[in-house]
Amino acid sequence: MLDSAIKEQLRTIFAALEANYTFDITVSPQHESRTELLELLNDVASCSEKLSCRINEGKGLEFTLLKGEHRTGITFRAVPNGHEFSSLLLAILNTDGKGKNFPDEGICNRVKSLKGPVRLTTYVSLTCTNCPDVVQALNAMTTLNGQIQHQTVDGAINQAEVEALKIQGVPSVFADGKLIHVGRGDFGELLAKLEEQYGTETNSAETSIKKYDVIVAGGGPAGSAAAIYSARKGLNVAVIAERIGGQVKETVGIENLISVPSTTGSQLADNLKTHMSQYPIDLLEHRQIEKIELDGKDKVLTAKGGERFSAPAVIVATGASWRKLNVPGEAEYIGRGVAFCPHCDGPFYKGKQVAVVGGGNSGIEAAIDLAGICSKVTVLEFMDELKADQVLQEKLKSLPNVEVLVHSQTTEVVGNGDKVTGIRVKDRKTEEERVISLDGIFVQIGLVANSGIFRDVVEVNRPGEIVIDAHCRTNVPGIYAAGDVSTVPYKQIIIAMGEGAKAALAAFEDRMRGEI
Repeated sequence: MLDSAIKEQLRTIFAALEANYTFDITVSPQHESRTELLELLNDVASCSEKLSCRINEGKGLEFTLLKGEHRTGITFRAVPNGHEFSSLLLAILNTDGKGKNFPDEGICNRVKSLKGPVRLTTYVSLTCTNCPDVVQALNAMTTLNGQIQHQTVDGAINQAEVEALKIQGVPSVFADGKLIHVGRGDFGELLAKLEEQYGTETNSAETSIKKYDVIVAGGGPAGSAAAIYSARKGLNVAVIAERIGGQVKETVGIENLISVPSTTGSQLADNLKTHMSQYPIDLLEHRQIEKIELDGKDKVLTAKGGERFSAPAVIVATGASWRKLNVPGEAEYIGRGVAFCPHCDGPFYKGKQVAVVGGGNSGIEAAIDLAGICSKVTVLEFMDELKADQVLQEKLKSLPNVEVLVHSQTTEVVGNGDKVTGIRVKDRKTEEERVISLDGIFVQIGLVANSGIFRDVVEVNRPGEIVIDAHCRTNVPGIYAAGDVSTVPYKQIIIAMGEGAKAALAAFEDRMRGEI
């Protein structure tokens, strides 16, 4: 199954393994994926003397990773190829205390403090680009806390189970049978939900305040640029972010970043992290800022878990998030027919009818992608015409299974209690309402600024964007804002990068003048 080049790479990756590991496999002789699973795991095991396979006859298909003869708590009810192949490799490396996906000590201590036992199950699709992030985060937690168990389940080969649980979005994470998470998620977000569900033994956060010259809130293009420009001025800089890359990580293809003809959101996020790592910047990832306080010229930020950070200059670059419809039924059916990522959840609607709400670039791109999977796609646009680029509109017109309805206002998500069955739409010209029967709704109506806790400190406009001047200064000395969270027009990656640089230069200028 694995070609010689991949096997050679695996030999290098596994060369430093210290313990012995066994794939403890249980699989039915009649299972349709038996041969595929055994070929994959035998090929992986052949790349190191530290790896082996043990095959047991039984029902279904699963394997558990053993360290020596002890269960690690990591189980796959899947053939982890495709996007999940890296999850298999990292499970081995993490169990051996290796791998670059471990968070810093502060976050690791929070994981170790979780009360157990914690039994997690994540349902995935092997075509989902967001699923590996969730799987790898939860597997890493399993290696940090012996009371955590995690199994990864491929919904495609466990369809009866998926249907019984009424799962319509991935990744779907269940904690002791309770659904706690659906869709994209990072280490910090998942940890926060587990802390809420299970509680913690002790408060592992440090009580002292860590002091910096500049704190950047947010790790996307704007935050990364701000951190790099500040560090190049010789300042002591920290980046506090839920995830490096921010909203960029949800973008599959990027073709308008000047001088880079083509890249992906994931690759760009990796490049941002690599670039920042070239400087003495404290990357404090997987943290959610819960409070900001003004203490003279200092600004004190408190993160979830109790950690506190202080600096005279704070650059807010927290970006924006998907905007929701905020209509009856939407919240109830998220993950059960209401989705926000066509690349992740689109495969669940193969041969089915769906709607895309939003006629901008993201909405039309989603409709084009879904048209290749679904039997019919209905695009609902609030305004009297689509707002997407003309080249996208022309492509959309060429697709026979797409219908466009303009001046259409979504008023309700309709369901039967288990899943979405339709969407109620009002014609804004005639005021006539009707219900369109369908199986799924993809919401693509833009972004809302993540200004959150900062709204009580700095001036924001009606949509919640932080008001800035031409130098990214807010109305509070020492607080700056850059990128999608601010009032800067045109929410684009390249613009956010420039704004981050401007904010850093403005902060440095104010520092030199003694204003902060």
